Amino acid sequence: MLLAYTTKELDLLARLMRAEAVGEGELGMLMVGNVGVNRVVANCLDFRPITSVTQMVYQKPGGFAAINRPLFFGSSTTKEKELAKRVLKGEYYYPATHALWFYAPGIGVACRAFWFNQRLSGKYKNHCFYIPDLGVCKELYR
Repeated sequence: MLLAYTTKELDLLARLMRAEAVGEGELGMLMVGNVGVNRVVANCLDFRPITSVTQMVYQKPGGFAAINRPLFFGSSTTKEKELAKRVLKGEYYYPATHALWFYAPGIGVACRAFWFNQRLSGKYKNHCFYIPDLGVCKELYR
């Protein structure tokens, strides 16, 4: 799904993706971007009032811990912006395709079957991705 964004929001999403998943490589960063885009698209659950990339990045409560990490600060690179642009234009990667949540349990630690009452859709490297039940967030399944 194509999402409208400003140049500032492109940089903001790129910085979020870097801060949350730079250690997971490009694919891991793309998946984190998928979760962010899904939160803007989804008109459900905790994300009903979220209508822009900026609101998604700075959502409180329920936002991203990485906005307080050093990797979030500073301009994004050209490559990081390219990755962010890909997810903003509608590229999706499993298991983040319909995910609204993720967390990193620790190296070698298994993902919980449920997190925030949402079921596990899968794991990529050290990130576990969670999706709402079918029918709860219909916008994610178009």
